[in-house]
This record gives sequence, C-alpha cells and structure tokens, in this order.
Amino acid sequence: MASTIVNAPCTVPSVKGFETQNYVGLRPISSLRFNPGRTSSSGRSRSIFVVRASERFDGHVKKAEMSIEECEAAVVAGNAPEAPPVPPKPAAPAGTPVIQSYQLTRRPRRNRKSPALRASFQETSISPANFVYPLFIHEGQEDTPIGAMPGCYRLGWRHGLVEEVAKAREVGVNSIVLFPKVPDALKSPTGDEAYNDNGLVPRAIRLLKDKFPDLVIYTDVALDPYSSDGHDGIVREDGVIMNDETVHQLCKQAVSQARAGADVVSPSDMMDGRVGAIRAALDSEGFHHVSIMSYTAKYASSFYGPFREALDSNPRFGDKKTYQMNPANYREALVEAHEDEAEGADILLVKPGLPYLDIIRLLRNQSPLPIAAYQVSGEYSMIKAGGVLKMIDEERVMMESLMCLRRAGADIILTYFALQAARCLCGEKK
Repeated sequence: MASTIVNAPCTVPSVKGFETQNYVGLRPISSLRFNPGRTSSSGRSRSIFVVRASERFDGHVKKAEMSIEECEAAVVAGNAPEAPPVPPKPAAPAGTPVIQSYQLTRRPRRNRKSPALRASFQETSISPANFVYPLFIHEGQEDTPIGAMPGCYRLGWRHGLVEEVAKAREVGVNSIVLFPKVPDALKSPTGDEAYNDNGLVPRAIRLLKDKFPDLVIYTDVALDPYSSDGHDGIVREDGVIMNDETVHQLCKQAVSQARAGADVVSPSDMMDGRVGAIRAALDSEGFHHVSIMSYTAKYASSFYGPFREALDSNPRFGDKKTYQMNPANYREALVEAHEDEAEGADILLVKPGLPYLDIIRLLRNQSPLPIAAYQVSGEYSMIKAGGVLKMIDEERVMMESLMCLRRAGADIILTYFALQAARCLCGEKK
C-alpha cells in the first residue's frame, strides 16, 4: 500500500506509547525516524512518523488529526506532506516524427479527453421519458410476429398488449401510441369503423386506463386502417381523395377515442384543416383536456413499408402523394407548421425521423411548441437487419440514432426501439 510521510511538530513528549490499534487505518511500524536537526521553539526535538494506509477498512476511521493552523504552519515551514510523483510522459511509438508543437490558441479536444469531461459538456440527453412506444394490436388472443419488423408483434389487445405496456413502464416508458389491425370485413370505403365506440382501439384504451390510470395514451387519427381502399381518406370514383368529407369522419374518430380515455389524438392523414376541425369537435364534446399531436410534416416516404405490412394497410391503388409531402420539399414544412399552430395543435410531429433531421431542426427553430419525431418502421428494420448481419453494432447504432433525433430538436420520439433503448439506459441487457 502507498505511504504518506507527515512532517509535523509533536505535541506529546513521546510517540512510544501511541496506541495504533485504536485507530483504524494506522499501522504500527518497527522504528520511528527522527530529524535531530530540527527542534521546536521549546527545545524539544521534532519527530516525523510514517502513516501507512491499512490494507482493510471496516467502517468509520477514527483519526488523530492536527489542527488547520498546525497543518498550515508545517507547510509554511517547508514540511509539506509528500504526494505521489508526477507520472512520466507516455512514450510515443517508434517512428513518430519529432516536431515543434503547433501554437494553437484553442484545442477543442481538451474538452473531450476523458469520460468525465465528455459527460460534463454533453449538450443533449435522452431518457425513457422521451419515448412514445408504438404498439400494434389485433383482435386475436395470440401475439403474432411481424416478419418485416423483427422483435415487433401484433399484440392481442386483452393480454399481450397489457403485458407489453407493463414491461415498458418498468423501465420508465409511460407513453404509447396504438395502431390497430382491423378485420377486412369491417373495412369500408368511408371507414365508418374508425368511430365505433366499441371498436378495437376504444376497447384497448379503456382496458389500459383501467389497468394503468396514469399511462399516457396517444392514438392515430386516420382512415387507412379502416378503409377498404387503404388510403387515409375517402376516395372518389376518379381516385381523388376527398378532403372535407374525410375531415368530417376524422372528427368523429377523434371524439370516439377521447371518449374512451385517450390523452392525445394524433391526426396522421395530412388533410387540410383537420387540426382546427378536430379541436372544435373535441371542445364541443367537453374534451378540452385532450391534446392534439399533429403529423405536421409527414412525407410520402419509402420508409413506411414494414408498417403497412404490420397493419395490412397498403393502398389498393395509386399512392399518397396528393396529401403526404414531397420528400424534396423543405420550406413547405413551415406552411404546414404555421397552419397547425394557428388551428390549435399542441405538438408538431415530423415523419420519418432520421432522414429528415433538417425538418426537425427547422420546426424546432421556428415554433415554441413541443416537437415530436417518428423513427419509422423502415428505420427500425434497417438497423435490426444490419445488426443481425453483424454489419453494425445494433445497440450502439440504435442509441446514436435516437440521440441524433434529440439533438436535432425532438422533445419526444415515437420509436419501436422504446423498450429496448429504455432497458439500455437503465443498464439492462434483455
């Protein structure tokens, strides 16, 4: 063990009878070293004694200490305690060129040189509270794996859903969003099943609120899971998506979800004017407390494929480019954001997430409202596939991708990694 040499005036006639056994952390030594060249003002010789660190520690240390004044006086007199030597400068590898150091005013690497410093200056943090967990539900009792989304399931709403929510809450994820796989027999061109008060989503909401009253439940407001055409709105015979008629249906859907106990309704349809209409419908029914998270900048992206497999909601014809945004457009997101703010949105969402970090930052800089990002199914599945093929470190890429979304300005992240990432943050591995 390391030793500390203490040079100090003795305040007792002798240290011969010093009872080291009564002081944990002090060990007796066979001899004491004296410096006869130094004497106190009274003529009594000063002694120096060695204090060695004990090899075991069983609790509180009972100390024999000098006063602050005595310590200071010893240092002033040149009797400072010894400290470990300065470590030698590490040697460079053979062949390293010998050069004169650059005269740099600032070296940013100084703030990155140790884990403690990096943690001190970290600008962005992430926690399970930032996650909203998207969950797929169906009418069956068994949980069915989703082939294109490893680790994700269509959960039975009576058992599997409750169990998955319980797991998420154990690691601090207390917000979920529900997506239903609706039986084909209940789908129709006008999506009337969307506002059935005893439909799959309202039943699941009531069950979850009964089990977990403080759970924050987001819902999806759109017709595509309920439409026999697979579109987010009502389709006219010439293929045109009917805007105002669709909004009428969405208002009834949002009210039905609020009646069941939803905390946040989330119109993802991208119809014009739907936020204001839904806000008015909710307020007229007394649901002033229910929030609206608008899918403000939802792009006509190719990253949605696995999600559509999960819900069997692919369009039966055509695409969604007349209502979802062009991936090439940036400024258009501001138009949508300004409209949603004016109509009463409480949260603005960008979808997809990682390929649209610039849009997240744009809305963060332009709006005081909370910003949400949706790390969509394609992003999730690519990371999972890369991990399975050992092309990437799945866990590290997962956490980096989520941190990037936070850094860009997202307050909350809808992510299928919510449970896995929260477990990593909590130190769990499984």
